[in-house]
Amino acid sequence: MSDFVIMTDSSCDLPAALADEMELTVLPLYVDVDGQKYTNYLDEREIAFSDIYAKLRTKCPAKTSSVNMLDFMEPMESLLSDGKDILYIGFSSGLSGTFNAGAMAAKELSDKYPERRIYAVDSLCASLGQGLLIYLAWQEKQKGATIEEVRDFTENTKLHLCHWFTIDDLMFLKRGGRISGATAIVGSMLSIKPVMHVDNDGHLIKVDTARGRKASIKALADRAGQLGIDLENQTVFISHGDCLEEANYLADIMRARFNVKKVVINYVGPVIGAHSGPGTIALFFLGRER
Repeated sequence: MSDFVIMTDSSCDLPAALADEMELTVLPLYVDVDGQKYTNYLDEREIAFSDIYAKLRTKCPAKTSSVNMLDFMEPMESLLSDGKDILYIGFSSGLSGTFNAGAMAAKELSDKYPERRIYAVDSLCASLGQGLLIYLAWQEKQKGATIEEVRDFTENTKLHLCHWFTIDDLMFLKRGGRISGATAIVGSMLSIKPVMHVDNDGHLIKVDTARGRKASIKALADRAGQLGIDLENQTVFISHGDCLEEANYLADIMRARFNVKKVVINYVGPVIGAHSGPGTIALFFLGRER
């Protein structure tokens, strides 16, 4: 089997056990909640994700801080000096500077280690969308594909990785400058929920609205019905902002409507959750287009 490592960052939001199974190298990112900085490890070793969301529910101020090129240099160089090649699949450049930092580190180290292969792929994905892309890339690696073949597969697949989600608390969109204060207040009063996706440039885009929570969750499944390819043979990913019961509700809809066999559910991690807030539900699947 090809001797290379898939590297990513913790915005992939993969379950820690699955990331371990895939033998990923995961660079942890950071979140600051109520003046306290936390490292976003997938295994929640520093703080439980439920505790982060408990703080967010009390309206504690939250922000994220970007990593820089130096953060990537040590883990990348450790792998390269150990004789490993690296395929880095990073957080969408449309939402964060993380990928650019990783790509710069890869470029510098490729000059230092010309005998090694190191590639950086901008996933244009976020949360378990990024995680699903990595999972699919890992499956190709398991089939014996070379690092270049997996890189090309990832590049060719990423714009078919559909991200559809809804946010429960409009005030988090208001804080992020995506809607006005008046829109957030009126929308909250009328129980209007946005239906959003990540576009081909990796940006967060509002597409539609739904009246009520259950309607907004069903709208995500509707998008899968419109865009999905061979859903019953896919592994579908769902992430949630500390609302597992509703994530399971969406999973049940996907199984009932589309005969989906395998669903992976995990938290929206704190890096993205700091901006999307509690109650976020997101659905990820392969489609004809985003």
